Amino acid sequence: MFGVSTHLYLGERLERDHLVEIAAHSFDAIEVFAVRNHFDYHDRRAAIALAEWLDDTRLSLQSFHAPIALDYANGSWRGGLSLAAADETRRKQAVEETRAVLEIAAVLPYQVLVLHAGVPEPHGKPADNHLASMVRSLEDLSPVAERVGVRMAVEVIPNALSTATALVELLESDLEATGLGLCMDVGHARLMGDVVDAIENSAGHVLTTHLHDNRGRTDDHLVPGQGVIDWDAALLAFQKVGYDGVWMFELAVSPERRTVLERAIKARERFESLLRIGDEMLGSDGV
Repeated sequence: MFGVSTHLYLGERLERDHLVEIAAHSFDAIEVFAVRNHFDYHDRRAAIALAEWLDDTRLSLQSFHAPIALDYANGSWRGGLSLAAADETRRKQAVEETRAVLEIAAVLPYQVLVLHAGVPEPHGKPADNHLASMVRSLEDLSPVAERVGVRMAVEVIPNALSTATALVELLESDLEATGLGLCMDVGHARLMGDVVDAIENSAGHVLTTHLHDNRGRTDDHLVPGQGVIDWDAALLAFQKVGYDGVWMFELAVSPERRTVLERAIKARERFESLLRIGDEMLGSDGV
């Protein structure tokens, strides 16, 4: 199953026409990026409306992305949130905003909530990326996620807390939280090192993906194939570790969404071909 994150439409209120556009380009699922001026996750009416749009377009709501800020406008995040904030007041604010997104599942079921452990470097400060605070946040949120039937996936992002290796160590620690996994963001993994190593190091923990490309220096969120990532090797690595979840495109905000989605269709077609070849290779090897 292939999906598109509504990250593409950030800066606008999420509307039915956005879902129609995604469905018209042959995608199967969406991830909703939870920012209140994009989708007001505190408003039950917004959740009910989204459920109706999903039914109309026959799209699956695979996941939500937990809020990383209170607002996004004119290309900028405002009111940043960090579940790993050392300041307890700020941490609790991030937990409460994330809890609100989890509670949506009571009226609008979905599978996975993607979380950031802190703030990407160089934007974050040490006080934003505090491991003990992240552990407390996950333990606070875990009972809520379990009650509403949602699994939480901590995303690979460019900071020391969120390398693939660091996240696996966190997930395999004495953390008092259940149902946790990892979101393998391929673009972010490339910025921090080798993508194949990141995927292989995450074996058994990957719940979902973010697929986008970059030129190796900045977080460009390009359509796969427009940057430097070796997608042949990346997809084969996913297959080798047994990943069988959704392939979620998380593409840069753009006023030319149709052009972006048309390029994404071509990327999807290439991925489908690569996955077939991978299945044949692994099958012939007896894997």
